[in-house]
Amino acid sequence: MIDEVLRSLRSGCPIPPRLSPYAGPVQEWLLDRLPRLGLPLDAVGRQRLGPALFARYAGRLYPDATEPDLRTLALIFTWFFLVDDACDGPDRLPPERVAALRDGATALLRDGPRRRHPGFGGPLRRLLVVAWRPARHRMPAGWRNRFTDAVAHHLEGTWREAVSIESGRRPSVAEYVQLRRATSAAYVSYPLVEFATGRPLPDAVCHHPLLRHVGTVGNDLISWYNDIASLDRDRVTSGGHNLVLALAAERGVPVETAVELVAQRWRAELDRFVALRASVPSFGPTWDPAVAAHLDGVANAVRGTVDWTMESARYVPTA
Repeated sequence: MIDEVLRSLRSGCPIPPRLSPYAGPVQEWLLDRLPRLGLPLDAVGRQRLGPALFARYAGRLYPDATEPDLRTLALIFTWFFLVDDACDGPDRLPPERVAALRDGATALLRDGPRRRHPGFGGPLRRLLVVAWRPARHRMPAGWRNRFTDAVAHHLEGTWREAVSIESGRRPSVAEYVQLRRATSAAYVSYPLVEFATGRPLPDAVCHHPLLRHVGTVGNDLISWYNDIASLDRDRVTSGGHNLVLALAAERGVPVETAVELVAQRWRAELDRFVALRASVPSFGPTWDPAVAAHLDGVANAVRGTVDWTMESARYVPTA
């Protein structure tokens, strides 16, 4: 059933798929690079990370990035997925260790690699240092601050979810939607469009209400599609932190019915996304190319997530 729903949503998505020509070579490079950073990639680890296709995911979101930049983006994506693995599932980190990871990673991004923080070290720290270096050296201070704020928001959401799961409290639909916008890391992926395209935006444009609204709707589309795809896993490990499960509990309907309700909600949100994206006004000839690249990047994030979810072994849908 889940497989059928996911395929139906993908077939109805009007955003065209895109993929970097460097996705394959960068995927091979990534699997070779990670052990050098201290990440134990034995046969089991390679079997787990290889088919997940993190570089291919980055290649779908940033199809015009140069090969060196796509390597950087693949490292950043890998870092976030490894953090997700550490904070989710039956062997998840306790909330206090998630908080230490949050504080240490944020301090590193704000203050540089010499900044140390207790509770954040080892391969995860080394990977973030290497992944952050090109953007830290190349991008302007305003962009670095916005990116760091987005990471802090994501990790704060991850910590809040860890606290909620440990307490056994299941969120309402409204509570979950707000929290999911942080835990999805979509807001982290958006500023990376500026890195990939070399077109940084000023804060005043980035914070324009309509652009922010487009980003929020895109985030919901990314998050809700993932919630359908990861439903079988989340029923066991998430403590109700999944839109399907939250909707089923709040409305008192079977999970199968809730899947269809989330799918209906996703289709309506996709229509709203298309309309909102088309309604963004001109910001003048100086900024319009960068705004267009940003909007394309949010759309690529939506469609790229849909396509990568169906091809990655990370989420294997069940019929």
